[in-house]
Amino acid sequence: MERKINTYLMRWKKDVTRKPLLIYGNKQVGKTYTALKFGEEEYKNVAYFNCDNNLELVSLLSKEKTIDRIITKLSLLSNETIMANDTLIIFDNVDDPVIVNGLRVFGKFDNNYHIIMITSKKDNLNTFKGEEFHYKAMFPLDFEEYLLSMGNQQLIDFIKTSFKNNTPMPFHTLAMEYFDDFIMTGGMPEAVNIKLSEKNTLLTLPVYAKVLDCYKKEIGTMDNLIDISRCNEVLDSIPFQLQKQNRKFQYGLIKLGSRSKDFDKAISFLHNNNIAYKCYKISEVKSPLSSCKDPESFKLYMNDTGVLFYQMHLNRNKFLNDYSIKNIIYENCIAINLISNGYGLYYYQSEGKAEVNFIIQTRAGRIIPIELVNKNISKSKALTLFMNKFKVKDAIRITEDNFSLKKGVRYIPIYALFCLADTL
Repeated sequence: MERKINTYLMRWKKDVTRKPLLIYGNKQVGKTYTALKFGEEEYKNVAYFNCDNNLELVSLLSKEKTIDRIITKLSLLSNETIMANDTLIIFDNVDDPVIVNGLRVFGKFDNNYHIIMITSKKDNLNTFKGEEFHYKAMFPLDFEEYLLSMGNQQLIDFIKTSFKNNTPMPFHTLAMEYFDDFIMTGGMPEAVNIKLSEKNTLLTLPVYAKVLDCYKKEIGTMDNLIDISRCNEVLDSIPFQLQKQNRKFQYGLIKLGSRSKDFDKAISFLHNNNIAYKCYKISEVKSPLSSCKDPESFKLYMNDTGVLFYQMHLNRNKFLNDYSIKNIIYENCIAINLISNGYGLYYYQSEGKAEVNFIIQTRAGRIIPIELVNKNISKSKALTLFMNKFKVKDAIRITEDNFSLKKGVRYIPIYALFCLADTL
Protein backbone atom coordinates (compact mmCIF):
# COMPACT_ATOMS: atom_id res chain seq x y z
CA MET A 1 0.00 0.00 0.00
CA GLU A 2 1.56 3.27 -1.12
CA ARG A 3 1.69 5.99 1.53
CA LYS A 4 2.58 9.65 1.12
CA ILE A 5 5.14 9.38 3.89
CA ASN A 6 7.27 7.28 1.53
CA THR A 7 8.23 10.44 -0.35
CA TYR A 8 9.43 11.97 2.91
CA LEU A 9 11.35 8.81 3.81
CA MET A 10 13.21 8.90 0.50
CA ARG A 11 14.22 12.51 1.11
CA TRP A 12 15.31 11.61 4.63
CA LYS A 13 17.45 8.73 3.36
CA LYS A 14 19.26 10.98 0.89
CA ASP A 15 19.61 13.96 3.25
CA VAL A 16 23.28 14.77 3.91
CA THR A 17 22.26 16.14 7.33
CA ARG A 18 20.17 13.04 8.11
CA LYS A 19 19.57 12.28 11.78
CA PRO A 20 17.63 9.46 13.45
CA LEU A 21 13.95 9.81 12.55
CA LEU A 22 11.14 9.51 15.08
CA ILE A 23 7.80 8.59 13.47
CA TYR A 24 4.82 9.15 15.74
CA GLY A 25 1.16 8.36 15.22
CA ASN A 26 -1.70 6.33 16.62
CA LYS A 27 -1.64 2.57 16.70
CA GLN A 28 -2.94 0.82 13.57
CA VAL A 29 -2.11 3.68 11.16
CA GLY A 30 0.64 1.62 9.48
CA LYS A 31 3.85 3.04 11.01
CA THR A 32 5.64 -0.27 11.50
CA TYR A 33 4.52 -1.78 8.20
CA THR A 34 5.57 1.33 6.29
CA ALA A 35 9.01 1.45 7.92
CA LEU A 36 9.64 -2.28 7.35
CA LYS A 37 8.48 -2.08 3.73
CA PHE A 38 10.70 0.96 3.16
CA GLY A 39 13.64 -0.95 4.63
CA GLU A 40 12.95 -4.00 2.50
CA GLU A 41 12.73 -1.97 -0.72
CA GLU A 42 15.50 0.58 -0.15
CA TYR A 43 18.18 -1.21 1.92
CA LYS A 44 20.14 -4.45 1.76
CA ASN A 45 18.77 -5.54 5.12
CA VAL A 46 16.77 -4.39 8.15
CA ALA A 47 17.67 -4.69 11.84
CA TYR A 48 14.38 -4.59 13.78
CA PHE A 49 14.03 -4.11 17.55
CA ASN A 50 10.76 -4.21 19.48
CA CYS A 51 11.42 -1.93 22.45
CA ASP A 52 8.39 -3.06 24.43
CA ASN A 53 9.83 -4.42 27.72
CA ASN A 54 13.14 -5.09 25.98
CA LEU A 55 15.46 -5.14 28.99
CA GLU A 56 18.47 -6.23 26.92
CA LEU A 57 18.12 -3.21 24.69
CA VAL A 58 17.67 -0.88 27.66
CA SER A 59 20.79 -2.31 29.29
CA LEU A 60 22.81 -2.02 26.07
CA LEU A 61 21.90 1.61 25.39
CA SER A 62 22.37 2.67 29.00
CA LYS A 63 25.92 1.28 29.09
CA GLU A 64 27.40 1.84 25.64
CA LYS A 65 28.19 5.43 24.71
CA THR A 66 30.04 5.18 21.38
CA ILE A 67 28.55 4.54 17.96
CA ASP A 68 30.91 1.69 17.07
CA ARG A 69 30.23 -0.26 20.27
CA ILE A 70 26.47 0.30 20.04
CA ILE A 71 26.41 -0.97 16.43
CA THR A 72 28.48 -4.03 17.34
CA LYS A 73 26.13 -4.93 20.20
CA LEU A 74 23.00 -4.22 18.14
CA SER A 75 24.28 -6.55 15.40
CA LEU A 76 24.69 -9.33 17.94
CA LEU A 77 21.29 -8.66 19.51
CA SER A 78 19.45 -8.64 16.19
CA ASN A 79 21.39 -11.39 14.42
CA GLU A 80 21.81 -8.96 11.52
CA THR A 81 25.01 -7.51 10.14
CA ILE A 82 24.46 -3.76 10.44
CA MET A 83 26.19 -1.96 7.58
CA ALA A 84 26.66 1.78 7.21
CA ASN A 85 24.28 3.19 4.56
CA ASP A 86 22.96 -0.28 3.68
CA THR A 87 21.02 -1.29 6.80
CA LEU A 88 17.85 0.33 8.11
CA ILE A 89 17.72 0.08 11.91
CA ILE A 90 14.16 0.21 13.27
CA PHE A 91 13.24 0.68 16.94
CA ASP A 92 9.53 -0.03 17.34
CA ASN A 93 7.22 0.80 20.28
CA VAL A 94 9.65 3.32 21.74
CA ASP A 95 8.47 4.48 25.15
CA ASP A 96 11.54 4.27 27.37
CA PRO A 97 13.63 7.49 27.60
CA VAL A 98 16.73 5.36 28.26
CA ILE A 99 16.51 3.91 24.74
CA VAL A 100 15.94 7.30 23.16
CA ASN A 101 18.74 8.97 25.11
CA GLY A 102 21.08 6.14 24.13
CA LEU A 103 20.35 6.79 20.44
CA ARG A 104 21.03 10.53 20.66
CA VAL A 105 24.71 9.85 19.94
CA PHE A 106 23.72 9.04 16.32
CA GLY A 107 22.31 12.55 15.95
CA LYS A 108 25.23 14.30 17.63
CA PHE A 109 28.09 12.95 15.54
CA ASP A 110 28.53 12.34 11.82
CA ASN A 111 27.86 8.73 10.84
CA ASN A 112 26.26 6.73 8.03
CA TYR A 113 23.76 4.70 10.03
CA HIS A 114 20.07 5.03 9.20
CA ILE A 115 17.77 4.83 12.23
CA ILE A 116 13.97 5.02 12.47
CA MET A 117 12.20 5.09 15.83
CA ILE A 118 8.45 4.54 16.15
CA THR A 119 6.09 5.59 18.94
CA SER A 120 2.31 5.62 19.19
CA LYS A 121 2.07 8.27 21.91
CA LYS A 122 2.53 11.84 20.78
CA ASP A 123 2.92 12.75 24.45
CA ASN A 124 6.32 11.05 24.26
CA LEU A 125 7.61 13.92 22.14
CA ASN A 126 7.73 16.10 25.24
CA THR A 127 10.27 13.67 26.70
CA PHE A 128 12.06 12.68 23.50
CA LYS A 129 12.41 16.10 21.84
CA GLY A 130 15.88 17.32 20.96
CA GLU A 131 18.00 18.58 18.08
CA GLU A 132 19.51 15.10 17.65
CA PHE A 133 16.41 13.78 15.86
CA HIS A 134 14.08 14.45 12.95
CA TYR A 135 10.34 14.06 13.58
CA LYS A 136 7.47 13.00 11.33
CA ALA A 137 3.80 12.49 12.12
CA MET A 138 1.85 9.69 10.46
CA PHE A 139 -1.92 9.63 10.11
CA PRO A 140 -4.55 7.24 8.71
CA LEU A 141 -4.92 7.18 4.91
CA ASP A 142 -6.49 10.19 3.26
CA PHE A 143 -8.68 9.93 0.17
CA GLU A 144 -5.74 10.31 -2.22
CA GLU A 145 -3.96 7.38 -0.57
CA TYR A 146 -7.21 5.41 -0.67
CA LEU A 147 -7.47 5.94 -4.43
CA LEU A 148 -3.79 5.03 -4.82
CA SER A 149 -4.44 1.75 -3.00
CA MET A 150 -7.15 1.07 -5.61
CA GLY A 151 -4.72 1.83 -8.43
CA ASN A 152 -6.82 4.82 -9.49
CA GLN A 153 -4.11 7.39 -10.21
CA GLN A 154 -6.05 8.69 -13.20
CA LEU A 155 -8.95 9.88 -11.05
CA ILE A 156 -6.47 11.59 -8.71
CA ASP A 157 -4.99 13.44 -11.69
CA PHE A 158 -8.43 14.58 -12.82
CA ILE A 159 -9.24 15.88 -9.32
CA LYS A 160 -5.93 17.73 -9.03
CA THR A 161 -6.33 19.31 -12.46
CA SER A 162 -9.85 20.51 -11.68
CA PHE A 163 -8.69 21.84 -8.31
CA LYS A 164 -5.78 23.73 -9.89
CA ASN A 165 -7.90 25.26 -12.66
CA ASN A 166 -11.13 25.49 -10.65
CA THR A 167 -13.02 23.77 -13.44
CA PRO A 168 -15.70 21.06 -13.21
CA MET A 169 -14.37 17.55 -12.68
CA PRO A 170 -15.69 15.26 -15.46
CA PHE A 171 -16.04 12.22 -13.17
CA HIS A 172 -17.60 14.04 -10.23
CA THR A 173 -20.34 11.50 -9.49
CA LEU A 174 -17.87 8.61 -9.55
CA ALA A 175 -15.49 10.49 -7.24
CA MET A 176 -18.31 11.15 -4.75
CA GLU A 177 -19.22 7.45 -4.75
CA TYR A 178 -15.62 6.49 -4.06
CA PHE A 179 -15.37 9.17 -1.38
CA ASP A 180 -18.45 7.98 0.50
CA ASP A 181 -17.02 4.44 0.42
CA PHE A 182 -13.79 5.84 1.84
CA ILE A 183 -15.65 7.69 4.60
CA MET A 184 -17.40 4.50 5.67
CA THR A 185 -14.22 2.43 5.41
CA GLY A 186 -12.02 4.91 7.26
CA GLY A 187 -8.30 5.35 6.86
CA MET A 188 -6.85 2.50 8.89
CA PRO A 189 -4.76 0.35 6.49
CA GLU A 190 -6.19 -2.96 7.73
CA ALA A 191 -9.75 -1.73 7.13
CA VAL A 192 -8.84 -0.44 3.66
CA ASN A 193 -7.26 -3.77 2.72
CA ILE A 194 -10.38 -5.64 3.86
CA LYS A 195 -12.64 -3.28 1.92
CA LEU A 196 -10.57 -3.64 -1.26
CA SER A 197 -10.42 -7.42 -1.08
CA GLU A 198 -13.91 -8.22 0.26
CA LYS A 199 -15.91 -5.23 -1.13
CA ASN A 200 -17.91 -5.17 2.10
CA THR A 201 -17.73 -2.28 4.56
CA LEU A 202 -19.37 -4.34 7.31
CA LEU A 203 -16.29 -6.55 7.48
CA THR A 204 -14.22 -3.54 8.57
CA LEU A 205 -16.19 -3.11 11.81
CA PRO A 206 -14.04 -5.57 13.82
CA VAL A 207 -11.00 -3.52 12.80
CA TYR A 208 -12.43 -0.44 14.46
CA ALA A 209 -13.48 -2.40 17.52
CA LYS A 210 -9.80 -3.36 17.79
CA VAL A 211 -8.67 0.24 17.18
CA LEU A 212 -10.88 1.54 20.00
CA ASP A 213 -9.58 -1.25 22.22
CA CYS A 214 -6.01 -0.08 21.46
CA TYR A 215 -6.94 3.47 22.40
CA LYS A 216 -8.45 2.31 25.67
CA LYS A 217 -5.31 0.33 26.48
CA GLU A 218 -3.26 3.48 25.94
CA ILE A 219 -5.68 5.40 28.12
CA GLY A 220 -5.04 2.71 30.74
CA THR A 221 -1.43 3.91 31.02
CA MET A 222 -2.56 7.16 32.68
CA ASP A 223 -1.40 7.52 36.27
CA ASN A 224 -4.75 8.11 37.93
CA LEU A 225 -7.58 5.57 37.85
CA ILE A 226 -10.16 8.35 38.00
CA ASP A 227 -8.62 10.01 34.92
CA ILE A 228 -8.66 6.67 33.08
CA SER A 229 -12.38 6.33 33.73
CA ARG A 230 -13.05 9.94 32.74
CA CYS A 231 -10.96 9.62 29.58
CA ASN A 232 -13.03 6.64 28.46
CA GLU A 233 -16.22 8.56 29.24
CA VAL A 234 -15.08 11.48 27.09
CA LEU A 235 -14.13 9.15 24.23
CA ASP A 236 -17.50 7.45 24.36
CA SER A 237 -19.36 10.78 24.46
CA ILE A 238 -17.83 12.31 21.31
CA PRO A 239 -20.43 10.83 18.88
CA PHE A 240 -23.27 12.27 21.02
CA GLN A 241 -21.52 15.65 21.27
CA LEU A 242 -21.25 15.83 17.47
CA GLN A 243 -24.90 14.95 16.93
CA LYS A 244 -26.09 18.06 18.77
CA GLN A 245 -27.11 21.07 16.69
CA ASN A 246 -24.56 23.07 18.69
CA ARG A 247 -21.49 20.83 18.64
CA LYS A 248 -19.64 22.67 21.37
CA PHE A 249 -18.42 20.10 23.90
CA GLN A 250 -20.73 19.97 26.92
CA TYR A 251 -19.55 18.28 30.11
CA GLY A 252 -23.10 17.75 31.29
CA LEU A 253 -23.65 15.25 28.47
CA ILE A 254 -21.04 12.98 30.04
CA LYS A 255 -22.55 12.98 33.48
CA LEU A 256 -25.00 15.28 35.27
CA GLY A 257 -23.11 17.91 37.24
CA SER A 258 -19.79 17.32 35.46
CA ARG A 259 -17.37 20.26 35.43
CA SER A 260 -14.48 21.19 33.17
CA LYS A 261 -11.85 20.78 35.91
CA ASP A 262 -12.94 17.15 36.37
CA PHE A 263 -12.19 16.28 32.74
CA ASP A 264 -9.27 18.57 31.83
CA LYS A 265 -6.64 15.82 32.09
CA ALA A 266 -8.78 13.33 30.21
CA ILE A 267 -9.45 15.66 27.29
CA SER A 268 -5.80 16.78 27.20
CA PHE A 269 -4.67 13.14 26.98
CA LEU A 270 -6.97 12.44 24.01
CA HIS A 271 -5.97 15.67 22.27
CA ASN A 272 -2.22 15.41 22.98
CA ASN A 273 -2.13 11.86 21.64
CA ASN A 274 -4.15 12.59 18.47
CA ILE A 275 -7.02 10.30 19.47
CA ALA A 276 -9.40 13.25 19.38
CA TYR A 277 -8.86 16.70 17.87
CA LYS A 278 -9.76 19.85 19.74
CA CYS A 279 -11.27 22.69 17.69
CA TYR A 280 -11.34 25.99 19.63
CA LYS A 281 -13.93 28.71 19.29
CA ILE A 282 -12.78 32.17 18.22
CA SER A 283 -14.91 35.33 18.18
CA GLU A 284 -12.35 37.65 16.61
CA VAL A 285 -9.52 37.32 14.13
CA LYS A 286 -5.93 38.42 14.58
CA SER A 287 -2.53 36.84 14.05
CA PRO A 288 -1.74 34.31 15.35
CA LEU A 289 -5.15 32.65 15.55
CA SER A 290 -4.07 30.82 18.69
CA SER A 291 -4.21 34.17 20.54
CA CYS A 292 -7.95 34.40 19.80
CA LYS A 293 -9.08 31.03 21.10
CA ASP A 294 -11.49 30.55 23.97
CA PRO A 295 -9.97 27.67 26.00
CA GLU A 296 -13.36 26.87 27.54
CA SER A 297 -15.28 26.57 24.26
CA PHE A 298 -14.31 23.81 21.87
CA LYS A 299 -15.50 20.86 19.82
CA LEU A 300 -13.94 17.39 19.79
CA TYR A 301 -13.53 15.43 16.57
CA MET A 302 -12.41 11.82 16.19
CA ASN A 303 -9.12 11.05 14.42
CA ASP A 304 -10.68 8.78 11.79
CA THR A 305 -14.08 8.63 10.10
CA GLY A 306 -14.11 4.82 10.28
CA VAL A 307 -13.76 4.99 14.06
CA LEU A 308 -16.58 7.55 14.27
CA PHE A 309 -18.75 5.48 11.89
CA TYR A 310 -18.30 2.51 14.25
CA GLN A 311 -18.94 4.59 17.38
CA MET A 312 -22.19 5.92 15.92
CA HIS A 313 -23.42 2.38 15.09
CA LEU A 314 -24.04 3.34 11.47
CA ASN A 315 -24.66 1.26 8.40
CA ARG A 316 -24.35 2.15 4.74
CA ASN A 317 -28.04 2.92 4.25
CA LYS A 318 -28.23 5.20 7.31
CA PHE A 319 -25.13 7.15 6.26
CA LEU A 320 -26.15 7.65 2.63
CA ASN A 321 -29.76 8.60 3.32
CA ASP A 322 -29.55 10.69 6.49
CA TYR A 323 -28.04 14.02 5.51
CA SER A 324 -27.66 15.18 9.12
CA ILE A 325 -25.48 12.15 9.86
CA LYS A 326 -23.50 12.61 6.65
CA ASN A 327 -22.91 16.27 7.52
CA ILE A 328 -21.46 15.31 10.92
CA ILE A 329 -18.99 12.85 9.42
CA TYR A 330 -18.07 15.19 6.56
CA GLU A 331 -17.30 17.92 9.10
CA ASN A 332 -15.15 15.48 11.07
CA CYS A 333 -13.35 14.55 7.83
CA ILE A 334 -12.45 18.20 7.18
CA ALA A 335 -10.97 18.43 10.68
CA ILE A 336 -8.85 15.33 10.04
CA ASN A 337 -7.52 16.75 6.77
CA LEU A 338 -6.59 20.09 8.31
CA ILE A 339 -4.82 18.48 11.26
CA SER A 340 -2.87 16.08 9.03
CA ASN A 341 -1.68 19.06 6.99
CA GLY A 342 -0.34 20.83 10.06
CA TYR A 343 -3.13 23.34 10.83
CA GLY A 344 -4.60 24.15 14.20
CA LEU A 345 -8.38 23.80 14.43
CA TYR A 346 -10.55 26.85 15.10
CA TYR A 347 -14.19 27.67 14.41
CA TYR A 348 -15.81 31.08 14.44
CA GLN A 349 -18.97 32.00 16.29
CA SER A 350 -20.30 35.54 16.52
CA GLU A 351 -22.37 36.96 19.35
CA GLY A 352 -25.38 36.41 17.13
CA LYS A 353 -24.42 32.70 16.91
CA ALA A 354 -23.46 32.84 13.22
CA GLU A 355 -20.91 30.04 12.83
CA VAL A 356 -18.19 29.18 10.31
CA ASN A 357 -17.01 25.58 10.62
CA PHE A 358 -13.25 26.17 10.38
CA ILE A 359 -10.86 29.12 10.30
CA ILE A 360 -7.26 28.47 9.36
CA GLN A 361 -4.14 30.56 9.07
CA THR A 362 -1.83 29.61 6.22
CA ARG A 363 1.92 29.44 6.44
CA ALA A 364 1.99 32.80 4.66
CA GLY A 365 -0.26 34.27 7.36
CA ARG A 366 -3.50 34.46 5.33
CA ILE A 367 -6.76 33.85 7.18
CA ILE A 368 -9.10 31.52 5.30
CA PRO A 369 -12.59 30.55 6.49
CA ILE A 370 -13.79 27.09 5.45
CA GLU A 371 -17.50 26.34 5.53
CA LEU A 372 -19.19 23.02 4.93
CA VAL A 373 -22.32 23.57 2.85
CA ASN A 374 -25.28 22.37 4.89
CA LYS A 375 -28.28 21.41 2.77
CA ASN A 376 -30.48 21.57 5.86
CA ILE A 377 -29.95 25.35 5.94
CA SER A 378 -31.52 27.02 2.93
CA LYS A 379 -29.14 29.97 2.93
CA SER A 380 -26.29 30.43 5.34
CA LYS A 381 -25.00 33.98 5.71
CA ALA A 382 -22.30 33.20 8.28
CA LEU A 383 -19.44 33.03 5.78
CA THR A 384 -20.41 36.30 4.07
CA LEU A 385 -20.76 38.06 7.42
CA PHE A 386 -17.34 36.77 8.49
CA MET A 387 -15.66 37.91 5.27
CA ASN A 388 -17.17 41.37 5.49
CA LYS A 389 -16.45 41.86 9.17
CA PHE A 390 -12.78 40.84 9.02
CA LYS A 391 -12.02 42.04 5.47
CA VAL A 392 -11.17 38.49 4.34
CA LYS A 393 -10.84 38.05 0.58
CA ASP A 394 -10.32 34.26 0.31
CA ALA A 395 -12.89 31.71 1.40
CA ILE A 396 -13.75 28.09 0.70
CA ARG A 397 -17.02 26.23 0.78
CA ILE A 398 -16.80 22.44 0.92
CA THR A 399 -19.68 20.87 -0.98
CA GLU A 400 -21.03 17.70 -2.55
CA ASP A 401 -21.34 19.61 -5.83
CA ASN A 402 -18.66 20.11 -8.45
CA PHE A 403 -15.92 22.76 -8.52
CA SER A 404 -17.12 26.34 -9.05
CA LEU A 405 -16.49 29.95 -8.12
CA LYS A 406 -19.33 32.14 -6.86
CA LYS A 407 -18.95 35.73 -5.65
CA GLY A 408 -15.28 35.21 -4.92
CA VAL A 409 -15.82 32.01 -2.91
CA ARG A 410 -14.30 28.76 -4.12
CA TYR A 411 -16.64 25.77 -4.00
CA ILE A 412 -14.60 22.60 -3.62
CA PRO A 413 -16.11 19.09 -3.63
CA ILE A 414 -15.36 17.28 -0.42
CA TYR A 415 -13.41 14.54 -2.19
CA ALA A 416 -10.78 17.18 -3.13
CA LEU A 417 -9.87 17.99 0.49
CA PHE A 418 -6.45 16.40 0.05
CA CYS A 419 -5.63 19.07 -2.57
CA LEU A 420 -5.77 21.86 0.01
CA ALA A 421 -2.26 20.99 1.18
CA ASP A 422 -0.88 22.18 -2.17
CA THR A 423 -2.19 25.73 -1.86
CA LEU A 424 -2.75 26.67 1.78
